[in-house]
Amino acid sequence: MPPKGLRPRGAGLHPPALTPAYRSSIARAPHHPPIAIGGTAESLHGPVFGHGDIAPDEANLLAGYGSGGAPIGERIIVHGRLLDGSGRPVPGALIEIWQANSAGRYRHPGDRHDAPLDPAFSGCGRTLSGADGSYSFRTIRPGAYPWPNGGNDWRPAHIHFSVFGTAFAQRLVTQMYFEGDPLIPRCPIVATLPDPAAVTRLVGRLDMDASIPFDALAYRFDIVLRGHEATPFETRPEGN
Repeated sequence: MPPKGLRPRGAGLHPPALTPAYRSSIARAPHHPPIAIGGTAESLHGPVFGHGDIAPDEANLLAGYGSGGAPIGERIIVHGRLLDGSGRPVPGALIEIWQANSAGRYRHPGDRHDAPLDPAFSGCGRTLSGADGSYSFRTIRPGAYPWPNGGNDWRPAHIHFSVFGTAFAQRLVTQMYFEGDPLIPRCPIVATLPDPAAVTRLVGRLDMDASIPFDALAYRFDIVLRGHEATPFETRPEGN
């Protein structure tokens, strides 16, 4: 039985564990059915982040990092609303993002891509959803990058999202892609989702109404938790 107050994950929302075209899944896919583990007081009630834990500028990845200069690349705004399955706003939720820089490299020691690091770009940010479920980040559009899956596979430009619920055991980790990117249908990770509609819900849409003239284009990415139009979960492999 799932812990009281938590609903089990719906298996139909997730890509299959074994998808041979995504070569890492061959070694990582389990060989036995999953086993449900009972919840504890810690997993149900803590730790929980509060409004006082997030600094106002943590959602602005353009503020500079380390050197204090401006990051290099196309400035963008990523915004949307966090909603439940009935379309109601989810306020006060911790939303985190992390991404590669404009050259397609992460600020992480495990990233061996020979693209340059940007000394002014951290690649990560966080914020709390507003009373209406809204959130907004100012950042740089990430670059595509190659990865050792096949002979010539490239990850589309994407931003990783993490959303924490009201309990420590509640967490959504997914990715947002960009409208019009020709690498999306060519990506073996995206192809693990068998439902084309699920892929569509992972694409941030160009939003000219929210763009700032002569400054930044905007992309809208609404996140729906459960329900018919729920944003699909996507397992993020280490380093991707």
